[in-house]
Amino acid sequence: MNGATTTAKSPFDGIRVALGIGGLLALAVGVVILVWPGKTAMAVTALVAAYVMIAGVIYAAIGGLSSSSGAWARVGHVLLGLVFVVAGVIAFTSLSQTAAWLGTFLGVLLGILWIVEGVVALSTLPRAGSKVWSVVFSIFSIAAGALLLVAPLWGATVLWMLMGISLMLLGVVNIVRAISLGRRPR
Repeated sequence: MNGATTTAKSPFDGIRVALGIGGLLALAVGVVILVWPGKTAMAVTALVAAYVMIAGVIYAAIGGLSSSSGAWARVGHVLLGLVFVVAGVIAFTSLSQTAAWLGTFLGVLLGILWIVEGVVALSTLPRAGSKVWSVVFSIFSIAAGALLLVAPLWGATVLWMLMGISLMLLGVVNIVRAISLGRRPR
């Protein structure tokens, strides 16, 4: 043995790198959302539109190439594929309007879900351990849902900004975790 030293890797090195990279990505996406909220919403819309177009091509190919399916199934797949492709093309031609529509749709959907969640929480009131907290939750859930139904795009915008802030905060926390992971407490 010539006394050459081997560096022992910590079992935390891979975890630290993953946390650090994930934290940096979350921080970057959060900053981009806060600095360019409209452009990032359009980028997400473009990803959805690309997915829709790819799915449309796949459906059309399934309909056109499938020899084991019946005629109606094949025609249905081709028509569905064409509808998907046309929807994707329309989305790409006006990304800002599609992003606004998508935000409105998600705001309405979330508003309905929150109202239903509040009503369901009220329906569990007889079995609730804390009736006060169940009623408070229900009131807030129904009120937040109603607010989203009244102004769905505004609500979606606020939620988009909160997501940006959350991603920034979680990114910073994960970066700190990555730096401190495996260190001994002082």
